[in-house]
Amino acid sequence: MSVPLSLSGKLAIVIGGSQGIGSTVAMQLAQEGAHVCILARNQDTLDELVQTIHQLGGQANAYAVDATSSAALENIFIHMHECFGKVDIFVHLVGGFTEFIPFEKITEQEWNQVLQLNLTSALLATQKIEPFLNDGARIVYTGSIAGLGPSPVAKSYMPYGVAKAGLMTMVKYLAKEFGSRKITVNSVSPGSTATERVRKIRGDAGLLEVAKGNPLNHVLQPEDSAAAILFLVSPQAQGITGTNLNVNAGSVM
Repeated sequence: MSVPLSLSGKLAIVIGGSQGIGSTVAMQLAQEGAHVCILARNQDTLDELVQTIHQLGGQANAYAVDATSSAALENIFIHMHECFGKVDIFVHLVGGFTEFIPFEKITEQEWNQVLQLNLTSALLATQKIEPFLNDGARIVYTGSIAGLGPSPVAKSYMPYGVAKAGLMTMVKYLAKEFGSRKITVNSVSPGSTATERVRKIRGDAGLLEVAKGNPLNHVLQPEDSAAAILFLVSPQAQGITGTNLNVNAGSVM
């Protein structure tokens, strides 16, 4: 029997939602009835995504913002609260890195930038959104299998893995922090996924090589992680908090 996600009337904020897994999550939330506010850097990309959601009959608004700026986020959260009310779903998908740098060449600046983007930005965004969350809200962050340790089958990048390990530990602390308000806090950790950013880093051949190392021989798609995120923000996941859900086709177990 099919179980509906029942997101009609919910207000969802997706940070880092203009492309890749983020845009897929935003579209699927809208398709399930949520009013989605999408935050990312590029206004043109955001506008195209919102137009697509509207054409499919969904509700969405978009805001261009630097997600590493807590002041900018606070201003937008205040504005959204005044316009739409309190938040039911908060999905934080900001993160990544641009290239693999050998250990001996990792600079202090590179280290700090990767941690700022993947870990510190999540903490600051959560501090700013917390006053505007409904009791019983859902929070989901994007972890990574890199946070579990170096990949046994593919090149890994230590600053990114360290940042994601910190994020997945932060999830447990926040789950305890927000538990009295019935707010669940979880993370979804994708393996190397066929997004535009990852294709630039690994290439199609690299993604196929990664797929050979998982039991399913599956090249992960954005929809794989989006489905896991949608489950965690749904009423069906009310008893799940403080967990990390791996979406990696079994490459790390």
